[in-house]
Amino acid sequence: MSFTRYVILLSLVPGKKLTEPLIREHVQFLKGLEREGRLELCGPFTDYEGGMIVIKASSMAEAVEIAKSDPFVLSEVETFEVRTLELSCEENNHMGFG
Repeated sequence: MSFTRYVILLSLVPGKKLTEPLIREHVQFLKGLEREGRLELCGPFTDYEGGMIVIKASSMAEAVEIAKSDPFVLSEVETFEVRTLELSCEENNHMGFG
Protein backbone atom coordinates (compact mmCIF):
# COMPACT_ATOMS: atom_id res chain seq x y z
CA MET A 1 0.00 0.00 0.00
CA SER A 2 1.31 3.44 -0.93
CA PHE A 3 1.26 6.09 1.76
CA THR A 4 2.11 8.90 -0.67
CA ARG A 5 -0.51 11.41 -1.76
CA TYR A 6 -0.22 14.52 -3.88
CA VAL A 7 -1.67 17.84 -2.81
CA ILE A 8 -2.76 20.17 -5.59
CA LEU A 9 -2.91 23.72 -4.28
CA LEU A 10 -5.06 25.94 -6.46
CA SER A 11 -4.78 29.75 -6.37
CA LEU A 12 -7.08 32.24 -8.05
CA VAL A 13 -5.27 34.45 -10.57
CA PRO A 14 -5.59 38.11 -9.49
CA GLY A 15 -8.32 39.83 -11.46
CA LYS A 16 -9.97 36.55 -12.54
CA LYS A 17 -13.34 35.29 -11.36
CA LEU A 18 -14.88 31.82 -11.10
CA THR A 19 -18.13 31.50 -12.99
CA GLU A 20 -20.90 29.04 -12.24
CA PRO A 21 -20.37 27.10 -15.51
CA LEU A 22 -16.64 26.82 -14.77
CA ILE A 23 -17.30 25.65 -11.20
CA ARG A 24 -19.67 23.00 -12.58
CA GLU A 25 -16.94 21.79 -14.99
CA HIS A 26 -14.50 21.62 -12.08
CA VAL A 27 -16.99 19.58 -10.03
CA GLN A 28 -17.39 17.13 -12.93
CA PHE A 29 -13.59 16.84 -13.06
CA LEU A 30 -13.53 16.04 -9.33
CA LYS A 31 -16.31 13.49 -9.73
CA GLY A 32 -14.23 11.80 -12.43
CA LEU A 33 -11.24 11.59 -10.08
CA GLU A 34 -13.55 10.14 -7.43
CA ARG A 35 -14.92 7.50 -9.83
CA GLU A 36 -11.33 6.52 -10.67
CA GLY A 37 -10.52 6.10 -6.98
CA ARG A 38 -7.95 8.91 -7.09
CA LEU A 39 -9.68 11.62 -5.04
CA GLU A 40 -8.89 11.60 -1.31
CA LEU A 41 -10.37 14.97 -0.34
CA CYS A 42 -10.92 18.43 -1.75
CA GLY A 43 -12.46 21.78 -1.08
CA PRO A 44 -12.04 25.54 -1.16
CA PHE A 45 -10.16 27.47 1.49
CA THR A 46 -12.29 29.77 3.60
CA ASP A 47 -9.44 32.19 4.29
CA TYR A 48 -7.72 32.25 0.88
CA GLU A 49 -8.75 32.57 -2.77
CA GLY A 50 -8.24 28.99 -3.89
CA GLY A 51 -8.52 25.42 -2.74
CA MET A 52 -6.90 22.04 -2.37
CA ILE A 53 -7.27 18.63 -3.97
CA VAL A 54 -5.56 15.60 -2.43
CA ILE A 55 -5.13 12.72 -4.88
CA LYS A 56 -3.57 9.33 -5.32
CA ALA A 57 -1.17 9.20 -8.27
CA SER A 58 1.72 6.96 -9.26
CA SER A 59 4.22 9.84 -9.50
CA MET A 60 4.71 13.57 -9.25
CA ALA A 61 4.61 13.76 -13.06
CA GLU A 62 1.20 12.07 -13.13
CA ALA A 63 -0.08 14.38 -10.37
CA VAL A 64 1.07 17.42 -12.37
CA GLU A 65 -0.71 16.13 -15.48
CA ILE A 66 -3.90 15.67 -13.45
CA ALA A 67 -3.58 19.22 -12.09
CA LYS A 68 -3.05 20.60 -15.60
CA SER A 69 -6.30 18.95 -16.74
CA ASP A 70 -8.43 20.71 -14.10
CA PRO A 71 -10.86 23.12 -15.83
CA PHE A 72 -9.81 25.89 -13.42
CA VAL A 73 -6.22 25.52 -14.65
CA LEU A 74 -7.11 24.96 -18.32
CA SER A 75 -9.15 28.18 -18.30
CA GLU A 76 -6.20 30.04 -16.71
CA VAL A 77 -8.45 31.28 -13.89
CA GLU A 78 -6.35 29.45 -11.31
CA THR A 79 -2.73 28.40 -11.06
CA PHE A 80 -1.50 25.33 -9.24
CA GLU A 81 1.33 23.94 -7.20
CA VAL A 82 1.75 20.23 -6.39
CA ARG A 83 3.21 18.98 -3.12
CA THR A 84 4.00 15.42 -2.01
CA LEU A 85 2.39 14.29 1.24
CA GLU A 86 3.56 11.20 3.13
CA LEU A 87 0.67 9.91 5.21
CA SER A 88 1.22 9.28 8.89
CA CYS A 89 -1.24 6.63 10.04
CA GLU A 90 -1.62 3.49 12.09
CA GLU A 91 -1.00 1.25 9.05
CA ASN A 92 2.53 2.59 8.65
CA ASN A 93 3.09 2.97 12.40
CA HIS A 94 3.03 6.74 11.93
CA MET A 95 5.95 6.60 9.54
CA GLY A 96 7.79 4.21 11.84
CA PHE A 97 7.70 6.49 14.85
CA GLY A 98 4.49 5.25 16.50
